[in-house]
Amino acid sequence: MKLKGKTSHGVIRIGLLCLVLLGALVYSFAAPSSTGPDTPKKALIVWGGWEGHEPKQCVDIFAPWLKEQGFEVEISNSLDSYLDLEKLKKLDVIIQVYTQGTITAEQERNLLEVVKGGVGLAGWHGGLADSFRSNTEYQFMVGGQWVAHPGGIIDYEVNVLPEKKNDPIVQGLKDFKMHSEQYYLHVDPGVEVLATTTFSDEYAPWIKGVVMPVVWKKHYGQGRVFYCSLGHVAADFNVPEAREIVKRGILWAAQASDK
Repeated sequence: MKLKGKTSHGVIRIGLLCLVLLGALVYSFAAPSSTGPDTPKKALIVWGGWEGHEPKQCVDIFAPWLKEQGFEVEISNSLDSYLDLEKLKKLDVIIQVYTQGTITAEQERNLLEVVKGGVGLAGWHGGLADSFRSNTEYQFMVGGQWVAHPGGIIDYEVNVLPEKKNDPIVQGLKDFKMHSEQYYLHVDPGVEVLATTTFSDEYAPWIKGVVMPVVWKKHYGQGRVFYCSLGHVAADFNVPEAREIVKRGILWAAQASDK
């Protein structure tokens, strides 16, 4: 009976520990409400630009999932969504899927203001890091700008940084393979890099051994900014790790800033 009691107490302690860990995990990914705990979280997805990146198809992957997470989701195919400043301020996160194109001064000013004020920003591939090539303050906010993809569609590996293995965006994920564009970017040295890729000399010998960020997060003022260079086309997200990283990154960006 004494041994049984000890076993019972041990099981209870393990159970309590599991609950604590589960609670911490849920808390780490819980996106905030803009107005209160019972108000749905709000996300704005803005898509458009170059159709080669299949922006609508990519939106169709993540919008239903966001709704399942309890978000109130608005989808727009116009940058004019950035004109309503007061509405933007009530958002938790903006997900932009808009390659190339141009943005007006007012649209950009409002976007910069609300992210700096605490609204999260998330995106992938050219939809965030090759959007408005003439707008350097926008690039400063994102943390990088695409410049090349040597070889076009190729096979390459994405490596999760060992020192970031406990970060919630990449926790539990191993290195993985991609068959897509390997993005070469100009990157802000101030971003927090979570995963990288290394270039070979097969297509551009002078960049052999260059280690390039693939996934990063950062702050712009009070706002959280998440970026992933994967996602050239919707099929890229058939790679489970690529899809999971973007999902986690969106949830991270939607949290209230800790700065």
